[in-house]
Amino acid sequence: MTTATLEHPTTGKHAPDAVCAAAVDIARAAAVEEVDAASIGEHIGVEVDGERVLTHLFECTDAGYVGWRWGVQLVRASRAKDVSVNDVFRVAGPESICAPEWVPWAERLRPGDLGVGDLLPAAPDDDRLALALEDALSESPLIEWGLGRPRVLSHIGRTEAAERWYDGDAGPQSPHARQAPAHCASCGFFLPFAGGLGQGFGGCGNEFSPDDGRVVAVDHGCGAHSEGSALIAEIGPAPALVDEFTFEVVDDEPMEVIQGDDAAADYVTTADLVEP
Repeated sequence: MTTATLEHPTTGKHAPDAVCAAAVDIARAAAVEEVDAASIGEHIGVEVDGERVLTHLFECTDAGYVGWRWGVQLVRASRAKDVSVNDVFRVAGPESICAPEWVPWAERLRPGDLGVGDLLPAAPDDDRLALALEDALSESPLIEWGLGRPRVLSHIGRTEAAERWYDGDAGPQSPHARQAPAHCASCGFFLPFAGGLGQGFGGCGNEFSPDDGRVVAVDHGCGAHSEGSALIAEIGPAPALVDEFTFEVVDDEPMEVIQGDDAAADYVTTADLVEP
């Protein structure tokens, strides 16, 4: 039998009460009376809950509660010889399977979770949004006034969007962008945004691009650049590759005239390919 000593908030640590600790049979009988006896296994130990208060722990043998325990809390009054059963409950053990910690729905939501017919209105205090007139007056006269809309993106909202787009597939570090011949800023299919975000982002209008209809950064890119053919022409064709592992290439110089039986002259040059 193992004993754990817990710290009491006012009196400090308590030693297990000897009478309560010895009342294993009383604790088991209380558990059997409360639940099915078949689900109560071996006695594991006790945990001290306070002065003359402790909990006896028994294995839980239910198939659906692997690693869980049955707890029976006993208490003894001061100077009393008998113990009383305070509570019978099931508690998770260190190896038990438990549900993950509950997280509010608003914090569990992730991009892409919104389905057809779902509604996701922004909260009144959403810091990504600001009153249209208030935001325009406080930041820049170039920012839209949001006529017809009660709220527009706040400075926080614009910054978060720009960072999210730039660090994602729409930015310069995506696989397509790293292999592109040029940036979107010089592409004829690039549609710049209006307002402050237009300095760094726009939309793609090329149906053959993997980014068609999506937000892209000015320094993003792909293989469907409008001027891609001209850029390839500037580079020129790739140099010819000569296989020098199969044949040996030597200088082109005449060597000698060989007279054959029919008196025909065959000129042999070192430009001939000679197997090594």
